[in-house]
Amino acid sequence: MTTRSCPCGLPEAYEKCCGRFHSGTSLAPTAEALMRSRYSAFVKRDAGYLLRTWHPRTRPARLDLDPGMRWTGLEVLETTDGSAFHATGTVTFRASYRGGTLQERSRFERLDGAWVYVDGSLLA
Repeated sequence: MTTRSCPCGLPEAYEKCCGRFHSGTSLAPTAEALMRSRYSAFVKRDAGYLLRTWHPRTRPARLDLDPGMRWTGLEVLETTDGSAFHATGTVTFRASYRGGTLQERSRFERLDGAWVYVDGSLLA
């Protein structure tokens, strides 16, 4: 049996990579790990995880994911702060989907010790 690598682009199997964050058995240790796990949640259409990891002050009441959207790859371009020693961080990434790409600089904060997504700016 072959184990597929995680949708986030890292070589580990989904269960050992982002799957453990989605299931709630672990918290993402860095802003980049949270961003990667959120990308994987978009791939898996896990709206519950996306909402749980969104800062309450910016989180929408609900999230409707397009069942026709096919995410095809993630490239992390830059990270600023966002480690165990920081309270905030940013991650700039390019996400590919069938038909195009999206480039964003996402902002993250620690909330009660856990990294959460605050908001993002789309980049040209």
